[in-house]
Amino acid sequence: MRNKIYQADLMLLLTAAIWGSAFVAQRVGMNHVGPLTFNGIRFALGALVLVPIMGWRNGRNQEIEGTFFSLIQGGLIAGVVLFAGASLQQIGLVYTTAGKAGFITGLYVIFVPIFGFFWGLRLGVGGWLGVSLAVSGLYLLSVTESFALAPGDLWVLLGAIFWAVHVLILSRLSPRLDTIKLACAQFTVCAFLSLIGAALTETVTLEGLKGATIPILYGGILSVGTAYTLQVVAQKDAPAIHAAIILSLEAVFSAIFGWLILGEVMNNRGVTGCVLMLTGMLIVQLCPIKVLKVKKQKSF
Repeated sequence: MRNKIYQADLMLLLTAAIWGSAFVAQRVGMNHVGPLTFNGIRFALGALVLVPIMGWRNGRNQEIEGTFFSLIQGGLIAGVVLFAGASLQQIGLVYTTAGKAGFITGLYVIFVPIFGFFWGLRLGVGGWLGVSLAVSGLYLLSVTESFALAPGDLWVLLGAIFWAVHVLILSRLSPRLDTIKLACAQFTVCAFLSLIGAALTETVTLEGLKGATIPILYGGILSVGTAYTLQVVAQKDAPAIHAAIILSLEAVFSAIFGWLILGEVMNNRGVTGCVLMLTGMLIVQLCPIKVLKVKKQKSF
């Protein structure tokens, strides 16, 4: 069981790395199309990426978990929450700075154990220490200016709440359902809702789509098709608090890729933030798994 958790945590770490590298693509794509259009197309592409994988698994007579109804129900629940989190974050990025958006989004690290308390999760002293270090590190890494409330900050904060709920939902659904089909179902729901919203509120042009082609392909194939799927698969075994802290390392990887690709230099404050976040993750990893006690949960 412990080995499965370590393997799942490594998949979550890879997910955070991909999300960190994809942040540049998200920003560039927003120069050409609206946030709902960008999300709608990339999540639709992510769902299409999984279709041949599902066909291959069925062809190999893989054992499928969960009933068709439970899969549809789970996909709808996860997809609606995913749509809310992704849309609020993407809209908020239009009106606030990347640094503050990164910190505010990362607050789901603290929201997960707080919300999880009402779902039967119990976090020990070591876990809370790890969460506190991760949040402190995230602040030092991301917030480099006077923390004044910008118009987009509230949108991003609301998005962080939905990200926390999404992590908790996947921690419940992933062990019960076929993970690849669950991932595809939630992507489809998110894409459908995003495209409906885009049709009602945004102007989509062929020129804009051409300009955003590479960011959309990168975001759809890697950020959605690969990384979000890895998250679903990993949360089959990884505790929710592990997932929240490891996924928050997206901010660290974003800074690293910014240095490698864009030549951005990280100051001592940023380096200290990275060290605190990594320390928080290691503390949670080294604490006995019994630190997080889960009561018997009811199905949806």
